[in-house]
Amino acid sequence: MSVLGIDIATSGTKVILLDDNGQIAANVSEEYPTSSPHPMWSEQEPEAWWRATCQAIRRALAESNTDPAQVKGLSFSGQMVGLVALDEKCKVIRPCILWNDQRSAEVTAELTGTIGLEKILEETSNPLFATFVAPKLVWMRRHEPANYKRIRHVLLPKDYVAFRLTGVISTEVSDASGTCLLNVRERKWSQVMVNAMEVPEEWLPPCTESDDIVGTVTRKAAEESGLAEGAVVVAGAGDQPAQALGSGIVKPGLCSVTIGTSGVVFAQSDGHIQHPNGLLHSFCHSVRGQWYLMGVMLSAGGSYQWLRNALRGLTGLSELSYDDLNALAAKAPAGAEGLIFLPYLTGERCPYDDPHARGALVGLTQRHGPGHIARAVMEGISFGLCDSVSLMRKLGTRIERVYASGGAARSVLWRQMLADVFQTEIVTTNVVEGGALGAAMLAGIGTGRYKDAVEAAEALIEVTGTTSPDGKASERYRQSYGIYRSLYPTLRDTFQALSGV
Repeated sequence: MSVLGIDIATSGTKVILLDDNGQIAANVSEEYPTSSPHPMWSEQEPEAWWRATCQAIRRALAESNTDPAQVKGLSFSGQMVGLVALDEKCKVIRPCILWNDQRSAEVTAELTGTIGLEKILEETSNPLFATFVAPKLVWMRRHEPANYKRIRHVLLPKDYVAFRLTGVISTEVSDASGTCLLNVRERKWSQVMVNAMEVPEEWLPPCTESDDIVGTVTRKAAEESGLAEGAVVVAGAGDQPAQALGSGIVKPGLCSVTIGTSGVVFAQSDGHIQHPNGLLHSFCHSVRGQWYLMGVMLSAGGSYQWLRNALRGLTGLSELSYDDLNALAAKAPAGAEGLIFLPYLTGERCPYDDPHARGALVGLTQRHGPGHIARAVMEGISFGLCDSVSLMRKLGTRIERVYASGGAARSVLWRQMLADVFQTEIVTTNVVEGGALGAAMLAGIGTGRYKDAVEAAEALIEVTGTTSPDGKASERYRQSYGIYRSLYPTLRDTFQALSGV
């Protein structure tokens, strides 16, 4: 029996096919565009997701020489908090408003003031962000009333693709956590928030657990996708909880850190937990009966990319690669001889929800060269991630091992730095596409191939490397981190003033 994992990501759809032995028999992707009709807006056509999904499935079947009848189940990972609005005939009303769209900022501030932060936190375990689904609906009500009046169903991106496969309207708790309409603690829609947002309750789909079966592939969908009619479709999960599942974050004491353009720290919890001020996301995990805390910094790998591009503009460095940058950083000592970088190039989310925050290099002297700057940037990103780790530990969350993924996981220097800064063992695994693998694991659980998430993780995920903290470097970073933590409060008013210049 084979299973498919389908990741409806922002850049494209990724599909992996696991064969009877749990080996990845195919790993393919199909891209689609994103539009920005106004500054700070971000949209995609749901039809593009469907076309890409069908193309990717057909390629995966062909490249692995798999008979469609062998694929007994499939499931999803998907970009979170996108608004897909359907009419009475289940047709898409307008392009999906994506996770990084900021058009609802004013609406969000107004709603928080009207409803009250305390009530929002009590009901949803999170503050109200402009990127969440509920304020996007309120924005539509005010700015696109004709479209708003046509709405009969509200879905999230992966759930729309599941609907196209099955004809069934549904969602699940991990993705619904980002709507600001779900009571995360109770894992069900919040009547209080539905009423406060004045959203018709009948628009919201039935909400299941991530490994629940939601339907089977219809004849029409089979013809378009190349799958066999009747293949089981399992609900799936939002991209972050699916990525965590695909990285093995299924037990207490385990945490993951992912450094892409942004940086994400994800910690599993057997019980519901939230930050009293909402400084960390508190969502339902893709693992049945589990929750998670998540901290997000906006410019993690993005800061390192900025440095590479800036140095490439200098004479003789036009071909500078990330490996070259790592080699430069390795020549500087831990602490970069007193140079500290604040990685707030696009504002910040955690622990400072401040769109006006700026990046800064503090402590420059004549001794500092490109290697010191490269090291300081790496360390600043690591300190920013440590902010989330520290908040989690203060809430009593055990963090005994951190699973690293993204670009940083490939760097020996960066893995050691994270271990030293977090004062925790850093591990790497055999996983490449964590989100798609997490989706495939959910398909396996839903169809009975695996008993539960723990069994699936033990069968599929293998630790390939371990990095332990160095005591001397950890002490040096403890001192530097203390200085780093003092800088944002000192510069906050300056950042605010600079935003108006």
